[in-house]
Amino acid sequence: MQNNVLILDFGSQYTQLIARRVRELNIYCEIHPYHNIPEDLSEFKAVILSGSPFSVRAEDAPHPDLSQIKGHKPILAVCYGAQYLAHFNGGSVEPSNIREYGRAKLSMIKAEESLFENIAEGSQVWMSHSDTIATLPEGGIRLASTADVLNAAYRIEGEHTYAIQFHPEVYHTTQGRQLLDNFLTRIAGVEHSWTPAAFVDTTVQALKDQVGDGKVVLGLSGGVDSSVAAMLLHQAIGENLYCIFVNNGLLRKNEFSDVLMQYKDMGLNVKGVDASARFLEALKGVSDPETKRKIIGKVFIEVFDDEATAIQGVDWLAQGTIYPDVIESVSVNGPSVTIKSHHNVGGLPDFMKLKIVEPLRMLFKDEVRRVGAEMEMDKNLLGRHPFPGPGLAIRILGDITAEKVRILQEVDAIFINGLRKWELYDSVWQAGAILLPVQSVGVMGDERTYEQVVALRAVESTDGMTADWVNLPYEFLQETSNHIINRVKGVNRVVYDISSKPPATIEWE
Repeated sequence: MQNNVLILDFGSQYTQLIARRVRELNIYCEIHPYHNIPEDLSEFKAVILSGSPFSVRAEDAPHPDLSQIKGHKPILAVCYGAQYLAHFNGGSVEPSNIREYGRAKLSMIKAEESLFENIAEGSQVWMSHSDTIATLPEGGIRLASTADVLNAAYRIEGEHTYAIQFHPEVYHTTQGRQLLDNFLTRIAGVEHSWTPAAFVDTTVQALKDQVGDGKVVLGLSGGVDSSVAAMLLHQAIGENLYCIFVNNGLLRKNEFSDVLMQYKDMGLNVKGVDASARFLEALKGVSDPETKRKIIGKVFIEVFDDEATAIQGVDWLAQGTIYPDVIESVSVNGPSVTIKSHHNVGGLPDFMKLKIVEPLRMLFKDEVRRVGAEMEMDKNLLGRHPFPGPGLAIRILGDITAEKVRILQEVDAIFINGLRKWELYDSVWQAGAILLPVQSVGVMGDERTYEQVVALRAVESTDGMTADWVNLPYEFLQETSNHIINRVKGVNRVVYDISSKPPATIEWE
């Protein structure tokens, strides 16, 4: 049996955070929508039920069949999950008389319970629910209370089923990590075996088994994800890996030549393909963000198909897809609320006969970096900010032209080089400039101008699922704004984006 954990997502904003906390314990986990429970559960040693914006009392509340899980696998039910198990197993859930949001303290913890080992009474937890468990389910044993929540935690007698009405995954639950570890290791018997070294060993072997003697073509971007994927494949299949770096005309300034130079000492077989004119022509007159993404993905596929056809015997297309790409492209409530489509998620068209291999599909960004460090890759490459697959196309709001690309490349170069000069680059998770579809009045010398507005964006994050804007020094922003307006023809106004994710996304499109 594998040391894997299944997280069933009921739509909570914190579900990805549960996965992050489990991974931080060096334990592997996967998120699946509540309505898509894997048929084969043998590889999972424990199951976590997430919270949800729904009420269990609502007619449209998520109601999965847990008959193959409850009583068969150790369960930790969080918030909605705890109320779900109570509501449908002989207990009762009612609207709270008082709002149960924010910090609370455990006022009672049942003695000698494994879930609360090394957790003291008075420990702070984070509540976020409008309903409360009034009556425990059949076989329920109360484990903990707060001043306002009588049934803050319980377990089911005769089962390894545990439930809590607070969120252990958030920072404000001060001993949440301890509780998760107690459940996973003491109760479920899961081992701390998910390490970068173990991932490299198992993934390289899995790639050997999957690909065999086949040839693989990989689209490099110069970023962390595709580079780490390339090195894993290189260790597995050596010269049978063919790397292609495509200039889509939407890269940063001088990036095509810089990236090709970067790969020279990595032992990879890399070919540069300048398809910039092809991409810009396909994007002409297109303003809708989703349409732009889909066009870019389509042209990428066409370019790769052209290049793959030129290499005799290629069977596989490798991609640097990572877990946030997968999560954001699959909604627990169906495709209508998908946040955005990702150009490297969703398969290939029928005309392209290559099979897909995705070595990093289940990793978060920080895990990708740790895997790269395990393989002793260059620190500067691993520290490179994420850059979107569609490139500057989703940082140019509105239609794409060569002139707009030129303007944004110049602005972006000043911004990024300034971050490096001020030694701010490594403290920022991602930064970039956005060209807005508006013009503003300005004065340069004695002349009136009517030119473009650009926005600067810098965020701090760990995996891109959530992000906060970075409070860059005023002096830096002042210098950067002056340099952009003085040196980039066509721009006369600079603004700074102070939105966090959520509710905003990191990219503007």
